[in-house]
Amino acid sequence: MNFLIDNALSPQVSIGLRQAGYDSMHVRDYGMQRASDTEILARALNENRIIVSADTDFGTLLARNAEIKPSFILFRGMKTRRPETQLQILLANLPNLKEFLENGCVVVFDQNRIRVRNLPING
Repeated sequence: MNFLIDNALSPQVSIGLRQAGYDSMHVRDYGMQRASDTEILARALNENRIIVSADTDFGTLLARNAEIKPSFILFRGMKTRRPETQLQILLANLPNLKEFLENGCVVVFDQNRIRVRNLPING
């Protein structure tokens, strides 16, 4: 799995994913820290990357455009979490989410649960 970590999360999340053997880039690696969500979405789609963010706008864009890719992982209501904790949550759950993510979905990590919604999102 390939990841694109949005500016809403620390570059440490991307570094930790790389150290765990994943192909992961942070938007800063591309000099895209000021890029629009649409530009980031296009980059992720073009490079077959899963977007990871705390910004809900990506889910809105995917739903509005009835997109089937890229997959999107959202850390919701967890802005105070440390990058190490976010990385730990990702690494613990990626094996079980792999098939969903490869087929196109939105994964939401809430404070106490994980929700998965397949793409496209209709209504």
